[in-house]
Amino acid sequence: MSYAVKEVFLTLQGEGVQAGSRAVFLRFAGCNLWTGREQDRAKAVCQFCDTDFVGTDGPGGGKFATADALADHVASMWGEGKTRRLVVITGGEPMLQLDVALVEALHDRGFRVAVESNGTIAAVPGIDWLCISPKPGSEVVQRRGDELKLVWPQAGIDPAGLEQWDFANFLVQPMDGPALDRSIEAAIALAMERPVWRLSLQAHKVAGLK
Repeated sequence: MSYAVKEVFLTLQGEGVQAGSRAVFLRFAGCNLWTGREQDRAKAVCQFCDTDFVGTDGPGGGKFATADALADHVASMWGEGKTRRLVVITGGEPMLQLDVALVEALHDRGFRVAVESNGTIAAVPGIDWLCISPKPGSEVVQRRGDELKLVWPQAGIDPAGLEQWDFANFLVQPMDGPALDRSIEAAIALAMERPVWRLSLQAHKVAGLK
């Protein structure tokens, strides 16, 4: 299988339980909740995405013919040393391309594999850390994992219903955008009202990281 990758870069994880961890981000091109065409944006299920996942022209991006070739590229981004190697695979929607061969190739190079997905496609085996971020209007089939990240507020999502899913951590993250102040207030209110939820902020944006 070949892989279309928007970008690969070394940074610090800015969100969730693993925030602050050194990580290589591997962003796959493409998303099943939006075609990637600007004229179709109004028909997208996910209306608030802040990520460019179209094409393969980002830093470190490109097309990779094999799992080994892509895993070698990820390892080159990390550099020397194999202590606490972490790769965060995201998109777009990474489950459109992620397969067991790539997970195993990354493991062979000493990486823990974390994945951030919208949950509409079942996760492949072998992932070490799975974060699901549900979107209203989509059918989430992956209802178990390590971390459920709810971008808030979102009309059409019931936090109480999500609490019935099998996740070790429930995080509420304010929706970025022009109404960020109100989103922060709403996220704080949810965490105060329903203590299963923990507030998660996008620390990489505060720190000026990619």
